[in-house]
Amino acid sequence: MADTRHAVVVTHPSLREQGVISDAIEQLNYAGFSVTIVDNTEAPAFGMSTKAVDPDTEIVVVLGGDGTILRAAELIYCTDVPILGVNLGHIGFLAEFESFQMSEAIQRVADHDYSIDERMVAHADVWLPGESEPISDWALNDITLGTADRGKMISLAVRVDGVAMNSYSCDGTIISTPTGSTAYAFSAGGPVIWPNVKALQLVPIAAHALFARPLIIGSGSKFTLDIMENSPSAGWICCDGRRQRELPKGTRIEVRESRDTLHLARLSGVPFTNRLVSKFNLPVVSWRDQDHHADRAAGRPQTSNEHNDNAPNDFAHNDTGGEAAGCAEAGDC
Repeated sequence: MADTRHAVVVTHPSLREQGVISDAIEQLNYAGFSVTIVDNTEAPAFGMSTKAVDPDTEIVVVLGGDGTILRAAELIYCTDVPILGVNLGHIGFLAEFESFQMSEAIQRVADHDYSIDERMVAHADVWLPGESEPISDWALNDITLGTADRGKMISLAVRVDGVAMNSYSCDGTIISTPTGSTAYAFSAGGPVIWPNVKALQLVPIAAHALFARPLIIGSGSKFTLDIMENSPSAGWICCDGRRQRELPKGTRIEVRESRDTLHLARLSGVPFTNRLVSKFNLPVVSWRDQDHHADRAAGRPQTSNEHNDNAPNDFAHNDTGGEAAGCAEAGDC
């Protein structure tokens, strides 16, 4: 008899009774997997080690949205176990399949027919006033530093590689990975960073300053944020919208690339550019080109400057390929 393979299914408790969950478990069982279900949404304390899956786990199948995938990431960080996301949420940017593709996804997993996409992770060291050792945590998407008092601003001094860059009062800052650049940082005005780019970005939130634009640094650099002693409010740090704690004035936060990566299972081979266009429903044809195509379809005559038939509709050839490489140094785990 062949050895039983093991999979973990992570979902939200509100979805536990839905038929798609039981269908997924049944299909995994039929494919030879024993299944453990995780639907606990409680977040670990900031700086505490997250609970890892059993070492014999082959894959973690996430049934839900991006928030559920971030919760599942806590189970596999510092392991080689990959996550496969099946979107039952809204945008589902990190998910590989939609719910109607469940059977195909599980069959591909059973056949080992998938590749591994290594995603960069951000590592944070938090130095509390008077302490000789930092409290450390990590994030797949972003590390947010906000105000402990929502009615006040927080005053921050920003440095890159030890060089002072700026200081300002603001509602907070977001330091995101390329994976997180399409999430909170994007909503706050940050650029989209392709996942194979090894970089971190800092995006100020409502900064009271003339120069407070997003900053992007390479993987060998680090951001340092100091909560100034005269700050109107203490700070509040949050990793991936889950692990969080209050920070007193005088705290220093250092954020760099982690030496460890997180593994996403990819089955479709769809380039990131296609995913970006599809998930955000980007208007790849301008209003002028739309009028042009409508005129042609209706048989109306074209003016001399209406000649562009090459509006982009297929981004499959624009992808640069590649995966974020793991670091050969000792890990942060």
